[in-house]
Amino acid sequence: MNLSLRRNPTARTPAVLVALALLTTAGCAGNDDGPPAATTASATPHGYVAGAQESAEQQSRLLLSDPGTGQTRVLDLITGKTHRTALRPGTARLTTDGRFGYFHAADGTHVLDGGAWMVDHGDHVHYYRAAIRDVGRMSAGAGARVRSDTALTAVTGEDGRAVLHARADLEKGGVGTPRTLPGTYAAPVVPYAEHLLTLAGDGTSAPEAVVLDRAGGRSVSLRVTCEDPAGDAVTRRGVVFGCADGALLVREDDGRFTAERIPYGRDVPARERAVSFRHRAGSDTLTAPAGDRAVWVLDVTDRTWRRVETGPVVAANTAGEGAPLLVLETDGTLHGYDVATGARTARTERLLAPRRAADNGASGPVLEVDRSRAYLNDPAGRRVYEIDYNDGLRVARTFDLDLEPRLMVETGR
Repeated sequence: MNLSLRRNPTARTPAVLVALALLTTAGCAGNDDGPPAATTASATPHGYVAGAQESAEQQSRLLLSDPGTGQTRVLDLITGKTHRTALRPGTARLTTDGRFGYFHAADGTHVLDGGAWMVDHGDHVHYYRAAIRDVGRMSAGAGARVRSDTALTAVTGEDGRAVLHARADLEKGGVGTPRTLPGTYAAPVVPYAEHLLTLAGDGTSAPEAVVLDRAGGRSVSLRVTCEDPAGDAVTRRGVVFGCADGALLVREDDGRFTAERIPYGRDVPARERAVSFRHRAGSDTLTAPAGDRAVWVLDVTDRTWRRVETGPVVAANTAGEGAPLLVLETDGTLHGYDVATGARTARTERLLAPRRAADNGASGPVLEVDRSRAYLNDPAGRRVYEIDYNDGLRVARTFDLDLEPRLMVETGR
């Protein structure tokens, strides 16, 4: 396989690893109660994970798939190298929970350990890299929705039935034996705050936000409904469910769960609703197409919606507070918008061939965003662009590939 990596002279290079490693170690190992304890050969270092190498910076990787040929690749954004993985023909969707890639097909969902992830301890973060490996196949089909936390992976099928997989099984390289939850649900089951959040109902009225225990028993009924649910996202402020009148935020504070509506504040036609959210992992700012020529930006912290008028939208995303709204438009150019004013602040030359506006489908160009870069896949051009969105949308690197990357997700976050 030939891989050509074209690098801008001012492209990002890895941080000064030694200095960062020292800072990270100091932040994790500090002891205010006296001198540090003596270490022994048998002591387990803080943050140690068997079989993984801890790193001082985020270990971002892109999982790529060409459904037409079944080819898949993992692109390591630190080294610029690609890794071949097993053929996955018939993949209709590709999703991730930050570490594992889920290749959704009619015959089931195939799981790939991307070998890069992070663990957030609140006041500090650990970054890890390990071997890339196939994990196995889950029985859920192409429409399955997978949501995870550090302990559980919940898989909700198109029929509303959900099963739970132990995260430890996936980390060991197998899917394990799933546990089926009772009943059916109108939204994905989301592991959150040692519970499960979802929307439930009997089909005769708008579903209600519920909190389940880990066995699937009803723990709390929040007595708040969500009409015509579509779209969800996990943020630091809680779990967001998209509803006909806006969004519903379910959060936990000191063991108490609450649900709060975040309405659009205007009448929004069904075709202009936010039905599929995209955001930077860990961010509280969500984006979604608002029809063909605008983008919704939901600030979960301020509980506000803002509609940004753009050109015809193919894909959109943002890194969050202070960062531009990134919009790929149908002419193949990438645009940056100031979220507060709606003014366009930057524009690239044409990067992709012209195409139709987004239809909220699973295939086609997407924008993946992390703390300093955005990634745009170009299926027809067989490449991925790395964009420095803080420098006028400068193309920092271009990764030439030997497949059409029609599906793409970023892991290591």
